[in-house]
Amino acid sequence: MTEAFSAKSDAVARQIVDLISRGSLAEAEALAARARRQFPAAAELARLHGVALLRLQRPIDALIALEQAAEIDPQNIEVQCNLASLQLTNGDADGAIERLRAALRMAPGHSAVLLGLGNALMAAARYTEARESYALATYGAQGHPGLRLNLAAAELQIGRAEQAQVHIAEALQIHPRFDAAYALLGQVLSRLGQPAQAAEAWLQAERLAPRNAQYPLEAGQLLEETGMLAAAAEAYARAVQLLPDNGPALSQLVFVQRKRCDWRELDSLSQSLLRLVEADVVVSPFVMLAEDVSATVQERAATTYAAMIERESAALRKRLDLVHAKAAPNSPIQVGFVADGFNEHATGLLIVALIEALADDGMQLHLFATTADDGGPIRRRLAQAATLHDVSALDHEQTARRIHETSIEILFDLNGYSGRNTAKLMALRAAPLQVNWLAYPGTSGAAWMDYLLADKIVVPDVERVHVSEKLLRLPRCYQPSDITRTIPAPPSRAECGLPETGIVFACFNNNYKLNQAAFARLMLIAHQVPDSVLWLLSGPEGADDRLRAAATAAGIAPERLIFLPRLPHADYLARYAHVDLFLDTLPYGAHTTASDALWAGCPLLTCSGTTFAGRVASSLLTQAGLPELITEDEESFIAMATSLGKQPEALRTLRRHLAQQRASNPLFDMRGFAADFSRTVQTISARHRIGRPAADIDI
Repeated sequence: MTEAFSAKSDAVARQIVDLISRGSLAEAEALAARARRQFPAAAELARLHGVALLRLQRPIDALIALEQAAEIDPQNIEVQCNLASLQLTNGDADGAIERLRAALRMAPGHSAVLLGLGNALMAAARYTEARESYALATYGAQGHPGLRLNLAAAELQIGRAEQAQVHIAEALQIHPRFDAAYALLGQVLSRLGQPAQAAEAWLQAERLAPRNAQYPLEAGQLLEETGMLAAAAEAYARAVQLLPDNGPALSQLVFVQRKRCDWRELDSLSQSLLRLVEADVVVSPFVMLAEDVSATVQERAATTYAAMIERESAALRKRLDLVHAKAAPNSPIQVGFVADGFNEHATGLLIVALIEALADDGMQLHLFATTADDGGPIRRRLAQAATLHDVSALDHEQTARRIHETSIEILFDLNGYSGRNTAKLMALRAAPLQVNWLAYPGTSGAAWMDYLLADKIVVPDVERVHVSEKLLRLPRCYQPSDITRTIPAPPSRAECGLPETGIVFACFNNNYKLNQAAFARLMLIAHQVPDSVLWLLSGPEGADDRLRAAATAAGIAPERLIFLPRLPHADYLARYAHVDLFLDTLPYGAHTTASDALWAGCPLLTCSGTTFAGRVASSLLTQAGLPELITEDEESFIAMATSLGKQPEALRTLRRHLAQQRASNPLFDMRGFAADFSRTVQTISARHRIGRPAADIDI
């Protein structure tokens, strides 16, 4: 190429770069196409053509242009970097790594190549190697804040949060208004157990880049974690305003408003949430349990969410490659349970007596606790009955390795999409058989979950189609409970804030379950039993006042609503002595709370729902021998509650029956539950050991 032609092609190249930088992509692509016909031997024009095509979402055409650029100039490092970026976009991280390592041999120490290599290694979940690549790149680009940030991200992934914080500070020293640096700082502070400071970091990122919807979403999640629900709702609302189809933000906004019993605009927000689910936009599956939707919709939400987790976890699972050796035919079954609730928590309270009953059953029991020891009696009992692994300081990769090293054959996920969501851990396939059970009442929609443990009431035959896992159904209620709990003498009615006489209806379900329709049913019952009061669980940030205002609007004196503060479990159980009838909610009904009420001798009235989450109380009542307290529709629920409210003697008879039968009631037979559970474990283990796939099984 002559010097004159080279100067002309360089001038055109500068025009194309300018157009790309200004976002005039179609114009840049057209100019590049024309220039390439005029200067067919100019590799830079072919490269820029490929870049413009890639920005226009035309990856196949971009690949052709970039490969032609590489043919013209095989030593062109920028072309190799562009081709590697395209491979990375197409999910070929390994190919990108190979290409960039070849480029590095041509240009040792080249910062752009090292940066691209680090990105490819991160995509392949090879975090330690990525850190090394980024660190080398910084030597040739001392003033590049993005490189420092990438290095920090790699440090965070390998569990070096403090070192990540150092590199973030370096990036901010170079670029003090670097919004992405504050965003990563939010992740680091969260990992270090500083949620309030982490929320402030995300809010600072939002202040610097107010059009980025991810920043208020992340801030909202941390504000919610610290109990600042009003501020969290405002952050979620900002995220939704920026991006109306932001599923995670919208679902959390709906959920927080339900927690706060702030029902304004909820109908509209819920309809928007449903539309996102129907469009296969990712939303929180747990939030959908409290929405008045079908099991079909809940399954769709779970499946879409699981597909996202699958994509995000694929590279790490591939790198870990956790191979599961076949257990010897007569070896003990290694059974694992993973949860954030092996403390004074609903999960711990439900499972502790079962674990104790299973301790002498020949199985090797392992508990993987994702939260630290609270020093309470539940944790001590669990640690005595099984091998307890505190994995609270470990990340998903480290926890998966620990589970795998323990040779767990069957791993029960007691969290699912609730609490400290364990989906990313379970997606790593730390055990050959994985079972969804207990805390998340619904299907996971996930390929990595083999079974759902349930019973024939919570998942009847007609609902089988909405379960992605193979179905294990116990011959009893799927929910265990702690039969060692003692119930202290209650304080007086006056000390509880209750009137000396009159029927006490109660609903101690979490506030997010008490939606507008459920509250309206309670108000209708209160109208028809005029001497009654309604005892509710006290909610956060003005929730009680909002419920009093709603009662006033419904014609019920606000003083007829009494609110129970959060109490230690034994003190809370004692209060049931003053409750005449527990009234359940829909679509998400009482679970642990229903078991608590029945254990304390308190009658419970439920309405059988259309989803797993709405049928747990029905299962408990059936197992307890009280199917007459299960109604089929809203009208029957109101009628029976009203009738019982006007028959105090009938309620006292029910209470005496529960008290007399508690010792022999099959609902509280943990020896029987342990036998059924053990048979379940043995059945699915035997199938696995002889090479048969998971299958639906009624025990």
